[in-house]
Amino acid sequence: MRKEKLQEYLFRFEGAVFRGHNPRWSYAPNSGEGARRNGGRFNPKGVAALYTSWSQSGAWVEAQQGFRFKAQPLTICQYDVDCDNVLDLTDETVLLNCGIKPSTLSCAWLDQVTQSQTPDSWHLSKQLISAKVNAIIVPSFARGATREMKNIVFWRWSDTPPNMVKVIDDFDELTLQCGKSIR
Repeated sequence: MRKEKLQEYLFRFEGAVFRGHNPRWSYAPNSGEGARRNGGRFNPKGVAALYTSWSQSGAWVEAQQGFRFKAQPLTICQYDVDCDNVLDLTDETVLLNCGIKPSTLSCAWLDQVTQSQTPDSWHLSKQLISAKVNAIIVPSFARGATREMKNIVFWRWSDTPPNMVKVIDDFDELTLQCGKSIR
C-alpha cells in the first residue's frame, strides 16, 4: 500500500447509512463490540468496527449471512453520518494509485483465520487505521449482494463530527424495545 497517496483520496462523507441488528443487541446500536470480540473482514479481533450499509436492502443481506433460507428477526437502524478521512475502496482509481489489490478486499478472511493465518484484509486494515483513515467504503461480499450494495466500515466514530455516526431514534424505540437506555 502506498500511504503517501492516501491523503489525496480521503474525503468527508455526510449522509445516511443503515445497519441490521439482532433485536437482542439493538439497545447498543453504536457499540461495535461484536466486531471487536469476534473480528470481521476488515477488523482483527480486538479492534472495534461499526459495519454499515448504504441501503436498507444491503443491511438486510449483510445481517442475514448464514441464514439464506430462513430470515431471522432483525432491527434495521438508520444512522446520520458526518465523518472525515473516509477512503472509497470501491473506486478502481483509488485502489490502483494506492497500491491496493481487489483480492485483498475479497480474500477468504474467515477461512484464513480458522487456519491460524492473518488475512490480507486485516493487514490492510491495520495500515489504514495507523494512517488515520476513519472509515472505508467497500463492496458487499455477502451472499446475495448486488454490485450496487456497498458498506461503510467505521474504525473511529462518535456522536459528534468530525467522526459522527449517530443512530436515528427520535422516539426512543430502541430504549423502549429493550428496556435499556442508549443515552
